[in-house]
Amino acid sequence: MRSPPLDPPLRTATSRTAAVTAAVLAVPSVLLLLLVVFSWRPLLDLDGDIARTTHRWAVDEPGATQAFRVLTDWVWDPWTMRALGALVVLRLVWRRSAWWPALWVTAACVLGTVAQQSLKAAVGRARPAWPDPVDSARYAAFPSGHAMTATVVCGLLLWLLRLYGAGRALRRTALALAVVCVVGVGLTRVWLGVHWPSDVLGGWLLGALVVALAVTTHERLFGSERT
Repeated sequence: MRSPPLDPPLRTATSRTAAVTAAVLAVPSVLLLLLVVFSWRPLLDLDGDIARTTHRWAVDEPGATQAFRVLTDWVWDPWTMRALGALVVLRLVWRRSAWWPALWVTAACVLGTVAQQSLKAAVGRARPAWPDPVDSARYAAFPSGHAMTATVVCGLLLWLLRLYGAGRALRRTALALAVVCVVGVGLTRVWLGVHWPSDVLGGWLLGALVVALAVTTHERLFGSERT
């Protein structure tokens, strides 16, 4: 038996909110990027102090460190997040009622990944180096790919729930899970000593900016077509 189509997206008032959010997020995102590029000493000192403290904890607490490695390498890995987004996109396509949102989410995730990798290459920030590392990671540090990918995917999925009028209980549960994933993955990257705190902050800010821009553009182009 064929599954019933999804209800058409509800008319929302998110366009202006998303646009304002994007404008607000752009300022700290660019500012943090410049501070990292120009190696602003207070930021580097703060990064170093936090990183040294969390690394000491990671060495002293091998049980917690192993748990965080499992979470960051499997549960919150960027490929796991992308797979989650892909499953949602496939569901939208399967229902044959949401081609544009499905394509929009896919495009936003792809562009977010391209922006992330381009910034890593352009900034070329070195990762923390320890005489007794508890984990390892390759490529440049800024921004954190784990933090940015989780923010983009979770943010877009929350937007889809609102777009299709999901119930309040479902949206609140999804929001709580999204916060745990986004905050959790950022903290594990710092704990494991593979990112500076500002790398994670940059990933969060830039990921949220990608979501806000995607939502704003979608609302401007297609918002008037909803019933």
